[in-house]
Amino acid sequence: MQENGENARLTAWVRGRVQGVGFRWWTRARALELGLQGWARNTADGRVEVVAEGPREACVKLLELLRGCDTPGRVDGVVERWSEPRGSLGGFVER
Repeated sequence: MQENGENARLTAWVRGRVQGVGFRWWTRARALELGLQGWARNTADGRVEVVAEGPREACVKLLELLRGCDTPGRVDGVVERWSEPRGSLGGFVER
């Protein structure tokens, strides 16, 4: 966590062909590179839910990567929600 950076909690729902293609693993790798904590999990409706906490700038970068063209599978859309960090997350895991 950065000293001067504002921390945030990002929740993102990614839709498209994102299950069974290594998307959660890829998301975890990117989040760890950015120093974020949280998790990524498949949802019953075929989306992947991503929760990440850390410096807001790093969360914004993760969101840009999720919307980018280098993801595994195919991303058709990302819906985001920002909230206050809860600080209860450790590491970044695939659920």
